Amino acid sequence: MTREDNFIYLTCALVLLLLGTALAQQFFTDYIQRLVQSATIVTLLVAVWGVDSQDYVLRRTFIFPLAILIFSFIGAWLDNSGFDKLYLILLLNFFISSALRTAKQVLFTGDIDGNKILGAICLYVLMGLIWAVLFTLLQLTFPNAFNSVTNTDQWFVLFPNFIYFSFVTITTLGFGDISPTLPLAKFLVYMEAIVGQFYLAILVASLVGSHASTLKKKRSN
Repeated sequence: MTREDNFIYLTCALVLLLLGTALAQQFFTDYIQRLVQSATIVTLLVAVWGVDSQDYVLRRTFIFPLAILIFSFIGAWLDNSGFDKLYLILLLNFFISSALRTAKQVLFTGDIDGNKILGAICLYVLMGLIWAVLFTLLQLTFPNAFNSVTNTDQWFVLFPNFIYFSFVTITTLGFGDISPTLPLAKFLVYMEAIVGQFYLAILVASLVGSHASTLKKKRSN
């Protein structure tokens, strides 16, 4: 895995996170969510943070089962000890750090190529996940922050619904099945919609245009 192909792995990790979360919610018990998310966090860690790592043990396959178990047990301990919000804050910090690292590679390193365009799409998905964590934290803090959301204090039950709501919001689909009720919740919702639209209109369009211009120059030469 190098800087020329790492976003392919990151795309796969993000798709697996979203698909795995949906499948776990559809067919398995709620606690399977923790295992699914822990597995994907490890993949994200390698895809985003491992590209420049000189510690090659991080990339060896045997580390994955061990890391998944560690993340799962830590998550279970935090939840059972009443530290579920701390777990979410750690998860939020991880997603934000991953998004910043992805943005740094996409925006500030070399020419625009297909891998960086894919990275820009990954960054968009990471933004949706960041807001999903924020919505989950808000619902845990203020149980009436959103309509039509399961009334529970288990974050892994809320999180799949807020992943769905976050991507419906960031793409401005606005189905209306889940809606904010508190002022802070409304603020987060419309800020996500604004950021998502400006991101697509400005950044992704600029990257694709720059890539097309680079290809045109190479062909003319």
